[in-house]
Amino acid sequence: MLKIAGVAAGATVAGTALAAAPATAADGAFAHPGMLHTRADLHRMATQVKAGAEPYTAGFARLTANRHAQSTWTANPQATVYRGSGTPENYATLYNDIHAAYQNALRWHITGDSAYADTARDILNAWSARLTRLDGSADRFLASGLYGYQFANAAELVRGHDGFELARFQKMMLDVFHPLSEDFLAHHNGSYITNYWANWDLTNIASVLAIGILCDDRAKVDRAVEYFKHGAGMGSVKNAIPVVYADGLAEWVEAGRDQGHALLGVGLMGTICEMAWNQGIDLYGYDDSRFLKGAQYVAKWSLGGDVPYTSYTRKKGAPGIWSGSETASAAAAVDPAMARPIWAMIANHYTRRRGLDAPHLTKIAARFAPEGGGGDYGPNSGGYDQLGFGTLAFTRPRVTAAEASAAPAPTASGSGTSPSGGASATPSSSASPLGGRGGDLAATGSSDLPAWTAATGVAALAGGFLLLRRRDRARRDTGG
Repeated sequence: MLKIAGVAAGATVAGTALAAAPATAADGAFAHPGMLHTRADLHRMATQVKAGAEPYTAGFARLTANRHAQSTWTANPQATVYRGSGTPENYATLYNDIHAAYQNALRWHITGDSAYADTARDILNAWSARLTRLDGSADRFLASGLYGYQFANAAELVRGHDGFELARFQKMMLDVFHPLSEDFLAHHNGSYITNYWANWDLTNIASVLAIGILCDDRAKVDRAVEYFKHGAGMGSVKNAIPVVYADGLAEWVEAGRDQGHALLGVGLMGTICEMAWNQGIDLYGYDDSRFLKGAQYVAKWSLGGDVPYTSYTRKKGAPGIWSGSETASAAAAVDPAMARPIWAMIANHYTRRRGLDAPHLTKIAARFAPEGGGGDYGPNSGGYDQLGFGTLAFTRPRVTAAEASAAPAPTASGSGTSPSGGASATPSSSASPLGGRGGDLAATGSSDLPAWTAATGVAALAGGFLLLRRRDRARRDTGG
C-alpha cells in the first residue's frame, strides 16, 4: 500500500494560530452532562430560545417540527437488532427510537416540560430492559458505533431524571455495544486493517468514548483518545487526514471515495472532538489543528471548490480469504446541495470558541442553517447518522482572546442533569470483548458566527414555539 507522508507538514491554518498542549485525558471526576452538551450549553439554548433570539429559535423550530420530538412517541424495543444484507434487518426501529429519545430529552432541557423527559426516559428504559444483542453482517459494527454513541448521548441528557434506570442502561451499553466497538478497533473483523474506510473506525471510536463517559470509565475514554491519535486503522486522525498542504488545507482520505462518506467521517470526527473537549481533552487542536485543516478541505470541496488530492492506495480483503487493492487518484465529484447536519458544531468551535479563521466552514455552516436532525434528511439510515440540531445546540458567542487560548476544562459534575437535579447511579462493570468473526467483509458502509438564513418555511414555524412555559408550571407545552 502506498504510504503517504504529509506535504508541507509544518503549514499553519490561515488566520490566528493558537498553540494547544498535547491532548491528554483530564484528571478527576467526569463532567455530567459532558458529551455533546454541557450544562452551560443546555442553559444557553433554553435562555436564548425563551428570549426569541436567532438563530436559536429557528433551530428550535426544526426540533419541535420533527415527528421524533413529540412526547407521544412510543418505543418499540427488540431483543436482537440486525443490520446488514442477508439478515432480517430491523435496525431502523432502533435508530428511530434513539433519535426520539434524544430529541425529547433536548426539548425537555429547553422547555422544562417533564413530559418530554418522561418520554425519553421511557424509550431508554424499554430498550435496556429488552436488548441483548447486535447482529448481522459486517454492518453490525456500524450499528455498534453509530447507535452506541447516539444512545449514550440520549442517556446522558436524562441520567438524573426520576425513574431512569441508569445502571441497567449502562450495563446494556457495556454488554451489547462496547464489546463490538472494541472488537472492531482491535481486529477489524479479521480483515486487512485498510479494508474498512475511515468512517468505520470513527463510529466505533465515538462509541467507546461516549460509553466511557456515560459509565465514568477512564480506561475506555483513554482508549478512544489514544486510538484517535495513534490508531493503526484508517480512522485515526493522521490516516483519515493523511496529507497537509501548504495552503492550510489537509486531504480527507475518503474524498477519493465519495462525498457522502466523507461528510459522514467529518461529522463523526467532530462528534469525537466535541465529546472529548467537554471532558477537558483537546482533540480539535491536536497535531496543529489537523482536523480543522481536513474539515476546511471537505467544506471547500463540498461547495464545489477545487482541492488537490494525492493518490492513495489501500489493501482490501482478509488474510487467507481474499486480497486486492484499490487506488483513489482524485477527489470524487460532489453535489453542492448535499446536506448533513455536521457543520454548525465544527464551525462554532473553531471560529467562536477558539477565535480562528475558517472561511470554508463559515460558508458551509451558513448555507445549511438552521440544521435539523434525524428524520429531516431522508428516511434511510444515512439521514440518522448524526444527532443534528447544531444551529440550536452549538451556536455560541465569541470568546475573549484569553478564553480562546485557554485549555479545555470539564465542568464540575452536578447531582444530575435535570432542571431540578437528581442523583446519578453507579456504573456497571465492563463486559469481555467478543471474539472476531471473519468471512463477511464489507466493501462499503451503508472567520465569524455563520450568517443565519432561514430555510423555506422554517421561519414561519418559529413563531408558534416562542411562548415557552416557565419551568415551574405544570402545564404541557403544546407547541410541537
